[in-house]
Amino acid sequence: MSTQFLSKLSQNYIELLGDDEYYDITIEVGEDPNVKIFRAHMNILCYRSPYLRRVLVSNKKNKDNILTHIKLSNILPENFQIILKYIYGGIISLNEQDNSEIIKVMLAANELLLQELVDYLQKYLIENKTEWMEQHFELIHRTSFQSNSFLELQQFCTEFMANSPEKIFKSFDFTSLPEKSLVQLIKRDDLQMKEVEVWEHLLKWGLAQNPTLLPDPDTWSDEDFRTMENALQHCLPLVRFFGLSSKEFLQKVRPYKKLLKRQLYEDLLNSHLDPNSEPTDDILLPRNLKIDGIIDSKIVNNLNIISTISRQIDKMVINNKFDHLRDLYLPYKFQLLLRGSHDGFTPKKFHELCNDIPYTVTFIKVKGTDEILGGYNPIIWKSSRGWNKTKDSFIFSFKNNNAKDAIISNVENTKCAIYHGNNNGPCFGDDIVIFSSKESTNYSTTVCKKSYYEKKMRDKDEEVLSSIHNNSGIPYTRCDKSEVKRQQIQLNRKATRSNKKSETKNTHKRKAASIISVQDNQNTSEMMAEMISNRNNEVQVENLESSSTNPINKGNESVLSIELEERKLALLERQVKLRKETAEAEAIELKNQQLKMSMSL
Repeated sequence: MSTQFLSKLSQNYIELLGDDEYYDITIEVGEDPNVKIFRAHMNILCYRSPYLRRVLVSNKKNKDNILTHIKLSNILPENFQIILKYIYGGIISLNEQDNSEIIKVMLAANELLLQELVDYLQKYLIENKTEWMEQHFELIHRTSFQSNSFLELQQFCTEFMANSPEKIFKSFDFTSLPEKSLVQLIKRDDLQMKEVEVWEHLLKWGLAQNPTLLPDPDTWSDEDFRTMENALQHCLPLVRFFGLSSKEFLQKVRPYKKLLKRQLYEDLLNSHLDPNSEPTDDILLPRNLKIDGIIDSKIVNNLNIISTISRQIDKMVINNKFDHLRDLYLPYKFQLLLRGSHDGFTPKKFHELCNDIPYTVTFIKVKGTDEILGGYNPIIWKSSRGWNKTKDSFIFSFKNNNAKDAIISNVENTKCAIYHGNNNGPCFGDDIVIFSSKESTNYSTTVCKKSYYEKKMRDKDEEVLSSIHNNSGIPYTRCDKSEVKRQQIQLNRKATRSNKKSETKNTHKRKAASIISVQDNQNTSEMMAEMISNRNNEVQVENLESSSTNPINKGNESVLSIELEERKLALLERQVKLRKETAEAEAIELKNQQLKMSMSL
């Protein structure tokens, strides 16, 4: 057994700083008129600071026993006093230090290669001075990229810019960002900025690095384009060009097409003109933008997943294989009904919170992976055993918490779409089944196999995710989190569109969805979309995108957004046009074949 007496040792070494007899070096710190001479001991300095060791090796005292003398003109005396106390006693006190002075101490510590102290000061600032650093972001950002030793501050700055880009671009001259900082920013999947804005700011940054270039690309020569391309060479591959709409591509990218690789530009052009063109594997997915109020989930933090599920719920026909790379489709707000980690993993709790509620989405996180399984159930959950029929349910799998490799499987045997039971949790056919031996005990098994739905969700035809136990012996399924989102959908939502001459009126029916929470009945007036339930478990939705201040109207049918309806009409028109063009092409081909046959005869 060993005992350490570090406190007394530290105190004795600090007392050496006041020694007038045994010191063997003097250090001149600062510049006129703020200069101070410190007395110190070479052995201690050499072993504590790699920088001072290098300096002292070339400044050993000569044969005449003259004291070694060195200068540190880049460091303020008051800051060196703090550092010297750290070197001797391993003690640093920051309580009385101004925040800007702490930055200066950190810079001085970095110059003396005191990495332990540098790391501590970075952590101290991030944990205790966040608000001040955000208010003085330009200083912090400039400081953080002065040295690779300030990696924690660099990370802080990059995350702040990613989460609050509007604050940076409005109050901070972002064109002064070093290229390294800009690259770190735009490579992030969580950068909270529309892609067209990323592109526009990138062009502004490039112009600032080349002030001789005019803003209008129509005036650029080939050499000008090469200059700009060289300035942006490390940034261009990080722009999610496929996430731009056709209008944005035409107006914002096409004038700069000489900046892009020829193949990239051709692929971009084809993605907008040819609905059958295939995206390549190396295309960057859209950024994971955060939109408040869409979903409260500890499993799903990627709105691209929610967009994919919402498209499937509305049975949207995807005419272009690049559609999932573009605008998010978020017509619904998902409110939490049950969270396994909070409410428990028992069938009893599931049925207590979710029975008699239609239009629910279940998310299951597979333990130890980023895989998400789940399904959509448009009908109600029940405790009584038996199968329920529906043609609108589907199950899904997202392998890496993103929508790129999604598997969406519609029900095939509609009579066995949903299974109910008092010992079961959410069960989608025999394809995704969660159950327990008793309704009051935790789920013991989750089965995932192909049965009554179209596609196989996992690599093996059947895989039973075995249960695990905690120290008290209570079993937990390896699907360690389970959330059920309720979508209450009003059927036959109507909207009337009229032309300018009021000659005709067309009524379109559409299924609309909203979500309500059963966990907080006292706060229903504060829900993002307002609603009332009738005896048939339907919901009258005033406005899917209404704020919490909109009044509830019990008698009115929902008015479908004209903009949303026009989008669906546009999709239908594209389908009709495509079918017509295909039929015409087939007719021409048939005539050509007949002509060839007649000529051969």
